[in-house]
Amino acid sequence: MKRSDASSADRRGRRRFLKRASLGMATLGLVGCDRLSQNEQVVDTLDLAEQLNLRVQRFLAGERGLAPEYPTSMIDQTFRPNGSTDPQASRYRQLAAGQFRDWRLGINGLVDNPLSLSLDELRAMPARTQITRHDCVEGWSAIGQWRGPVLADLLDRAGVQSGARYVIFHCMDQLGGEDFYYESLDLSEARHPQTILAYSLNDAPLPIANGAPLRLRAERQLGYKMAKYLSSITLATDFDDIAGGKGGFWEDRGYTWYAGI
Repeated sequence: MKRSDASSADRRGRRRFLKRASLGMATLGLVGCDRLSQNEQVVDTLDLAEQLNLRVQRFLAGERGLAPEYPTSMIDQTFRPNGSTDPQASRYRQLAAGQFRDWRLGINGLVDNPLSLSLDELRAMPARTQITRHDCVEGWSAIGQWRGPVLADLLDRAGVQSGARYVIFHCMDQLGGEDFYYESLDLSEARHPQTILAYSLNDAPLPIANGAPLRLRAERQLGYKMAKYLSSITLATDFDDIAGGKGGFWEDRGYTWYAGI
C-alpha cells in the first residue's frame, strides 16, 4: 500500500470511529430523555463522554483538519432534506413569497461591528465551493455541492470580542409547532475553513426544503448541527439563557451538544 493510500485509509478509519462515537452518544440522549435527565449520575456520565469525544476528535483531526471532499461525479442529484422542509411561520412565508428580497442576516452580540446583510450582499462576498457528505443521525447520508461565504470571514468583518466563546444560529423554522430552531458552535468550529453559510446547492439557489435562503454547513458535524433557514447569528459567552440552555433545539431534548465526526 502506498503511503498516501495508507494515510487516506487512516483518515477514513478515524472518521468512522468518531461518527460511531457521536451516533452512540446521540442515541443515548434519545432513550428516555426525560427520565435520564432526572438522573444526576447519568447526566454527569453523558457530559464526560461528550467532552471526551470533543477532545479525541480534535486530537486526531486537529482544529483545522478537513472533512473529505468528493468529485462532482459523486454528487447526489436529489439531496435528501433533513429536519424541517417547508416552514410555516408567518414571517418566513412572507419572505419566501418575496423571493427573500427583504430577508437579512443579522450578526450581533459580542461583536464590535454588528452586521445586517442581504442575500445579494452575501453573494457578492468571496465564497467557498465544497462537495461534502452530509451524515444524518438517523443513519442516512448524501453528497452535495455547497457554495457560500466562509463564516470566519463574516466573524472577522463583525469583529469578535474577547469574551465571545460560542456562535449561536437562530432560525425561522419550528419543528412540530414548538420552539424556533437554533444551534451553536464554539469559535474553533465556527472558524474552521469548511464552515460556510451556504446559499447554493448543486449550482442552484438553495431550495426551501434544504434551508433557503441560507443555511449553515459545518462539515465536521452531524446533520442536526447544520441549522437551516437562518435569520441571525449571535456571539455570546454562553447559551444558558437561550431556550432550554443546552445549545440547540435537539440538545434541549436530549441530543449531545458536540456532534463531531
